[in-house]
Amino acid sequence: MLTLAVDTSGITASVAVVEDKKVLAELSTKHGKTHSQKILPMIKTTLSMLNKELKDVDLFAASIGPGSFTGLRIGVVTIKGLAYSLKRPVCGIPTLDALAYSMPDFNGIISPMLDARNNQVFTAYYRKINGSLDKIEPDSGITIDEWIIKAREYNENILVIGNGVELHFPKLSENLGDKVIRSQLAMSYPRASATALLAEEAYYNNKMLTAFELEPFYLRKSQAERMRDL
Repeated sequence: MLTLAVDTSGITASVAVVEDKKVLAELSTKHGKTHSQKILPMIKTTLSMLNKELKDVDLFAASIGPGSFTGLRIGVVTIKGLAYSLKRPVCGIPTLDALAYSMPDFNGIISPMLDARNNQVFTAYYRKINGSLDKIEPDSGITIDEWIIKAREYNENILVIGNGVELHFPKLSENLGDKVIRSQLAMSYPRASATALLAEEAYYNNKMLTAFELEPFYLRKSQAERMRDL
């Protein structure tokens, strides 16, 4: 089965093609044009490198959030349109799941951390053993102080990953010492390859969707919506 996935949840745009648990190609960039301008050319380039066409894709997938409101909409709408036109199933993968999945097995907790501004992060908590990812705390939008309180409750080593790490790591280290470990900088952004691999798993667990059912996952309202509600 050939799976094509996109991630446009942050400033990096990423496209990947996976076949039967093997990553065949991945293309990522955070340079230049907006996601709306570059995601379709990136899809075409990635497929062309494999001598494949859109009609060869069996499953489409997108990172659904949390993340940038505009970015998520672009990725989801793109995948919805392609899947609908080709009558293919889709899978929506939470961005934090994909970030955690991209990490190796870890003796402790894995906690992706995306900057949500105003000293807040989008986060969740996982364990990963023998390549299997177990979500032990659901996605949430919390302050960095609340994250530290939760981390102390576990009293284990915690591996943090994501674009919120560089911003908050000095405070994390000050409060948690050597129990908090940051991933390599190269792994700090969501990758479409992880989205595709998780989508493949979801498909075989009968968790696929129709194009109409795929929607972004927002943990909170957009700034415009919050201002409107005042």
